[in-house]
Amino acid sequence: MNKRRLERLSEILEENVKSGHIAGGNVAVMYKGEEIYYAEAGYADIANGKKIRKDSIFRLYSMSKPITAAAVMLLVERGVLDMLDPIAKFIPTFEHMTVATPNGDVAATKPVTVKDCMCMTSGLPYGTDPDISSQDVGCVFDEMYERLYSDNQMSTVEFAIKLGNCRLDFEPGTAWRYGTSADVLGAVIEVVTGMRFGDFLKKEFFEPLGMKDTGFGVPADKLDRLTVVYEETAEGLVEYHGNHLGIINHMDKENAFQSGGAGLVSTIADYEKFTQMLMNGGCYEGRRYLSPRTVEYLTHSRLTPQQSVNLEYWENLAGFTYGNLMRIMDDPAKAVINGSVGEYGWDGWLGPYFANIPKEDLTMLLMVQRVHTGTFDVTRKMRNVLASAIE
Repeated sequence: MNKRRLERLSEILEENVKSGHIAGGNVAVMYKGEEIYYAEAGYADIANGKKIRKDSIFRLYSMSKPITAAAVMLLVERGVLDMLDPIAKFIPTFEHMTVATPNGDVAATKPVTVKDCMCMTSGLPYGTDPDISSQDVGCVFDEMYERLYSDNQMSTVEFAIKLGNCRLDFEPGTAWRYGTSADVLGAVIEVVTGMRFGDFLKKEFFEPLGMKDTGFGVPADKLDRLTVVYEETAEGLVEYHGNHLGIINHMDKENAFQSGGAGLVSTIADYEKFTQMLMNGGCYEGRRYLSPRTVEYLTHSRLTPQQSVNLEYWENLAGFTYGNLMRIMDDPAKAVINGSVGEYGWDGWLGPYFANIPKEDLTMLLMVQRVHTGTFDVTRKMRNVLASAIE
């Protein structure tokens, strides 16, 4: 690795803080299991002058999904779950699903399965679009928000039960659409283990991995390390105080809804441990978490050509397929970043991002907190710099 070229990562962070594109962030590069580069810049809280640090806590949003996928695969390798298990086996409202079509509602001819939820081929969207199925899911989220600060919050399982009463966008297994599938999987895990989803993750992954700042909330004594969320406007960055996807933004109240798709918080140092466990074939610091074959399956799944059609509308996913709640690069020539066949990872609504690149034994992690970000220009520039440092 050309470490001098990696210094450009710090410059990119600094430039984007100075321009007001982001408030702050940090980036880390792991090579052959060792952190070879780390940089931080800007603010975790502009108003109070708090700088980004390595122990700053970030809301992961959809970068929660790979952890949910690993939890599902742990139960698959133990013989507790089967990828073809119908969700109705655990959430009875999924027994008789309907599909919204231009000609009216029709009964689904196939069940929504665990595999459908792992590959986002369930037909369950998020509640943010004007189509019928999205409106149905939106109504569930509306109820969640109404109860969010009450003593009668919507739970993980209740959320899934209500999703089972929503209309699907398409016949299960026939197409791809990003949505609430990972939240359903969190509920399934609660049903089959008899544990709250967060407790299961803590027992099986977070505590043994040493991910001490990762979970579905922030304890009061750590709230001073929680980064502020920002929105980029014509007038500059402004604080965002909304509760997107049922997540309590300020983390000042425990949430009964432990979202497998969006609810986790973490630090860059914590998430490094999860990425390296996967990179090592399920092993980290002498302890095995998943079998090598399980990790191989987890990180090599792919959509069929028919299912992939909708994926083509996601510009950042050019060159990637999708499976087990992660992107997997299969055609670098089509990609908008300089990547490698077989690399995998995901990002989040506020900008957290990770990529494991097995061909190079290389990992990149980025943490920022700006709404509507995902894999944005800062991330793409960093990925291209990272590629240039490979020798």
